[in-house]
Amino acid sequence: MEYSPKLVTMGKQKIVLPGGGGFIGRHVIRHFATKGWEVVVLSRQCHERREGVRFVWWDGANLDAWADELDGAEAVINLAGRTVNCRYGKKNRRQIYDSRESSTEVTGEAIAECATPPKVWFNASSATIYRHSLDRDMDEATGEIDPVPKGGPRNKWEFSVDVVNRWERALFNAATPNTRRIAMRLSMVFGTGTGGVFEAFRNITRLGLGGTQGPGMQYVSWLHVEDFLAMLDWCLEHEQLSGPINMCSPNPMPNRE
Repeated sequence: MEYSPKLVTMGKQKIVLPGGGGFIGRHVIRHFATKGWEVVVLSRQCHERREGVRFVWWDGANLDAWADELDGAEAVINLAGRTVNCRYGKKNRRQIYDSRESSTEVTGEAIAECATPPKVWFNASSATIYRHSLDRDMDEATGEIDPVPKGGPRNKWEFSVDVVNRWERALFNAATPNTRRIAMRLSMVFGTGTGGVFEAFRNITRLGLGGTQGPGMQYVSWLHVEDFLAMLDWCLEHEQLSGPINMCSPNPMPNRE
């Protein structure tokens, strides 16, 4: 991906990362801190302070002192959400829903109260919002959103789609007219470091479970974390971009490959 570094090399700018303590968040912290940005991470956990990076407590559900950090920020990147690498029991499903909806809603409330709101709000989302397709690519303009029955999801796939629909609804229903909003429809993000999907794939492969699943025809959409960071830079610079944006490689591969 080609992009101009014009915006990201301008002086001291501030970026706020709700839920930025995970695998992707650690790479985002490194990326912007290296460029000289002031990085503020909103987290439930205490972390060692490092140059250019501050950790501020939040619970992901209620307005508190953390909300002041958003005022005057260049960008907010909300990565909060319980991991989906778990059994989909009733308790875990509720936490997956709540952690995404609540963190997005309260981020919107905080932005709405800012005297100088952030210029852009990136919110995590997922490419699983689209129907499973072997016949065509799913882009932002013509992609087919998988329907969820009125009675609620009946299986794990419909549950995943429902989560993303609620997640994006919380983003785009927020009363933040002066802030550009981007739903990052992420595929699987690969990269080094603990907690990422590559680590999970490596572990199951070591157990001899890394082969073809079923017919192996299903496509696997993915993205390297460095390309994800480049996409953030691109979206920051191109202020005309808003709405849902697919963040994945243009060349998905069948599972058997």
